[in-house]
Amino acid sequence: MTRALADARDDAVRAKQRLSKFLLRHGYVYDERNAAGQRKSRWTRDFWAWVGRIDLGDPSAMATLDHYCERVRRADEEKAALEAKVKSLAKAPRWKPTCDALRCLKGIDAVTAVSIACEADGFSRFDKASGFAAWVGLVPSEHSSGESQCRGSITKAGNKHLRKPLVEAAWHYKSASRAPKKAAAGQSVPPDARRHANAGVRRLVDRRRAMDAAGKQSSVANVAIARELACWCWAVGRMAEGA
Repeated sequence: MTRALADARDDAVRAKQRLSKFLLRHGYVYDERNAAGQRKSRWTRDFWAWVGRIDLGDPSAMATLDHYCERVRRADEEKAALEAKVKSLAKAPRWKPTCDALRCLKGIDAVTAVSIACEADGFSRFDKASGFAAWVGLVPSEHSSGESQCRGSITKAGNKHLRKPLVEAAWHYKSASRAPKKAAAGQSVPPDARRHANAGVRRLVDRRRAMDAAGKQSSVANVAIARELACWCWAVGRMAEGA
């Protein structure tokens, strides 16, 4: 189900891209501004009202516009329906302890927690955090010979369905605070696991700030944070599993 949700999200992005490019080919670009002069976001009520006022002057073109608009709405509805089902999994007895613990880490909501927990299928089967990170594909590639060492970008040889949500979650640490994440309604986490997750948040925020201050490329810094976030997920997940 989590992979079906990932597909639904991709479908929604593609549907929106098709509509945007269709409008662009006809010379329409959404550039509405609010009272402060800031550009309004697309896919809001104001955006759809703007689309509703468009008259392309050709029946076939208008029918095509209606088709693309319907595809966007339907894709969003399908995505929302799957998100609701995945969120319900976070409350299932099999996944709730692990998901509640993972949600103590910033950047990880209920949907992301379910995706990570399901793809890992038990953090206790990994002896070390580095082994889990390698399985995800978030470790540097290496082309060494003899005494020379040459390391490159991440291997991407692991589970891409787990790597993507971790990389997306890591972006939160660029602007996150060191304060612990507030518990959500119904979230129940052992005190030791919550303390460890809070320590992980502080560590990740501090490391991201240090890399930004050192002038590291933003995408490179984010992947480094994602790699360490994977290790914290492994540690917190094992605690929730009683290991």
